[in-house]
Amino acid sequence: MDQAMNEKATGWSAADAGTAVNVERHLLLAAKGSSITFAGQMFVYGSRFVIALVLARLLAAGQYGLYNLGLTAVELFTRLASLGLATALVRYIPHFASRRDESGIGGTIQFSLGLTTLFSIGLGIALYALAEPIAVQLFNKPPLAPLLRMVSVFVPIFNLSDMASAATRGFKNMKYTVIAQNIAQPLIRLALILMLWTVAVEMSARWALLASGLTEIVVAGLLLFFLNKQFSLRRAFRSGRREVGTLLRFSLPVYSSNMISRLSGNLRTLLLGATSVAANVGIFSVASQLTLLGDMFHSSIVAVSQPIVSELHSRGARRELARFYQTMTKWSVTINLPLFLVLMLFPGPLLSIFGQSFVQGAEVLGLMAWGGLIDIATGVCGVVLDMTDNTRLKLLNTVVTVGVTASLSIWLIPTWGLMGAAVSMLAAGIITNLLRLIEVFILFRMLPYNPDFIKPVLAGVASIGAALAVSRVFPPDLDLAGVVNTGVSISAMCVTYAGMIWLLRLSPEDSAILARIRQRLGGRGSKAE
Repeated sequence: MDQAMNEKATGWSAADAGTAVNVERHLLLAAKGSSITFAGQMFVYGSRFVIALVLARLLAAGQYGLYNLGLTAVELFTRLASLGLATALVRYIPHFASRRDESGIGGTIQFSLGLTTLFSIGLGIALYALAEPIAVQLFNKPPLAPLLRMVSVFVPIFNLSDMASAATRGFKNMKYTVIAQNIAQPLIRLALILMLWTVAVEMSARWALLASGLTEIVVAGLLLFFLNKQFSLRRAFRSGRREVGTLLRFSLPVYSSNMISRLSGNLRTLLLGATSVAANVGIFSVASQLTLLGDMFHSSIVAVSQPIVSELHSRGARRELARFYQTMTKWSVTINLPLFLVLMLFPGPLLSIFGQSFVQGAEVLGLMAWGGLIDIATGVCGVVLDMTDNTRLKLLNTVVTVGVTASLSIWLIPTWGLMGAAVSMLAAGIITNLLRLIEVFILFRMLPYNPDFIKPVLAGVASIGAALAVSRVFPPDLDLAGVVNTGVSISAMCVTYAGMIWLLRLSPEDSAILARIRQRLGGRGSKAE
């Protein structure tokens, strides 16, 4: 009787009982981790929005463009120093932890942090030495040179922060990264920007970059402290077992892929900086920041899914992996879809908040939002490839994608400017995600879709209709009244979307997960009483 009731509630047969229990356990872990990460992402993206708004107002498009060129340089050199070992930490720490292999964990952390720190110091010195030719000969912007010299000092700090964050995520505990990178980082950065603004005669890109660098020093210290709480770093160097060959065979294809992809992405910014005014770089950066708002929950799902997919694959739990893959895709689309629809339907009024000099990027923002929507609609297929040791496929995908998008960037950006950058970004998203989707299906016979996927799609269509209908009565515009009208239309769209999701009902597995969460919360409440 109880078994029959359980089958009815969950939708899983008795033959699937073992798989159902394990899937539920991992979905609970993912729900907990992604909710924590999502809360942090909500905070950090909200804070970044405020920071971008403050800087855009204080610096205007020209200085904001120089600021983003400097930040792009330090991020690019930081990625160069990573050697793909951040992904290796997320891949191998849960692998060794499941075997209670402290020697393997310690050696992996020692090797990854040590090698990348040394490499980042060398790259920081190189950036300092090349600051003048990069600024003058490449970008024809002499004021950029002192900015590059300043940010070169921070390259090892940014690298240390990234590596410590990856190590903490490897232990499947997301709260420490959320506290350090999603809460402390934007708050400290905003406070420093406002503090420097009060002491500076005139706010400039130099002061904004200094605030970013000083913030990263604090964040790196916090992450090392949290990592030490999870796994003591005070142990003899000889106690660690460093499987250098295994780590590098995994990390170097990831590194090559990430670097090619990063160079392709940065190529758009670099070409805009070299072929047009700095203001276009600022506009493109603001549009990119807004598209990140639509990617909040998906990035949380990606971060949480990595160690879980790694564990499921190492155990050979193919059926559990398939169900986890589908559920994560559905959750990501359901939460993120309305955010991307807002960016697609109201790009002009949203950009006008940053100032009238940014409004010309409205069409660019609309295209970039399409790229983000394609990314979430294909789920965590990239995570599945990475965490199942198919990093060579990732490298192949990146080479193909970058070959196409770099050609488009070089061809279109000098002529079309901002629109050319947006088209090349959209092409990159389509090609990358289609390749991943096809490869995961060929390797594992898994697709990220099931019949429940149609629910958020129907809700999205209905919400678009509601937004367009309300817009006829309250037309959006770029003045204050138009921005208020835009808010009314967005509210109508979100209410319609939420109502449709409620009418279409949750799936059995979602209901089972929510029931377990309520049960746990209720148990805690009883104990508290």
